[in-house]
Amino acid sequence: MSFRRNFAFFKLLLIFLFFGFFSCRTVNNIPYFSDISDTSKPLSVHTSEYKELVIQKDDILTISIQTLDPQSNSSVNQSGSTAVLPTSPIANQQQYPGYLVDNAGQVSIPLIGNVKVVGLTTYQARDTIIKRVQQYYINPTVQVRFANFKITVIGEVTRPASYTVPNEKVSILDAIGLAGDLTIFGRRENILLVRDSLGSKQFVRLNLNSSDIVKSPYFFLRQNDVIYVEPNKQKIIASDAARTRTITIGASVISVLVILLTRIK
Repeated sequence: MSFRRNFAFFKLLLIFLFFGFFSCRTVNNIPYFSDISDTSKPLSVHTSEYKELVIQKDDILTISIQTLDPQSNSSVNQSGSTAVLPTSPIANQQQYPGYLVDNAGQVSIPLIGNVKVVGLTTYQARDTIIKRVQQYYINPTVQVRFANFKITVIGEVTRPASYTVPNEKVSILDAIGLAGDLTIFGRRENILLVRDSLGSKQFVRLNLNSSDIVKSPYFFLRQNDVIYVEPNKQKIIASDAARTRTITIGASVISVLVILLTRIK
């Protein structure tokens, strides 16, 4: 009797230690910037230098041209078409009003013709278009912006999805905020960033537990970046436990049914 009591106590102790170990690991990994001390003194950390985005093929640009002549404004700005993202599934294509950068790196603007903009920032593209417009109009004003600046956040976040943002200066924290923050099961210390770079893919690991993330050259995102949040061990254990529980219940039900059928016969 004493052996059974000691064995039960030992088993209970192991269970408490097991859950205590994983709960401590979970609590320690939940806070962002956990390396910053809990004091009232402000801490300054220099962020990574922001580099202006460059226009790529298949980007869609919003181009607005204003002149002194109102009638000229309407004729120059009539795009007359809606750009469709070529990478979207046919059944779920996204359409954006604007100018599609074709495979030659050009946009076709009414009355002006083709203008090569690939490899330029939006400010450089604006200056290039102004020079072309000045051949036809006096003192034109040109605005160029991205119409399809898209980022994708998937994995252990509240709202995994692709997001189109109007602002070109977007950080990884902004993207996570759009997705409703990480779930309790997301690995904050091992965020994966996937980026298109000159026909190849870059895979970069980022740590939200460290304030050094703001120094990373990947802190600010580019168009078509993908952020993947991996599940932590607790999520995997919970999934395995749920799967094991389901199998056990199913096996028990089948065993009961077999016994009942045997007795009926």
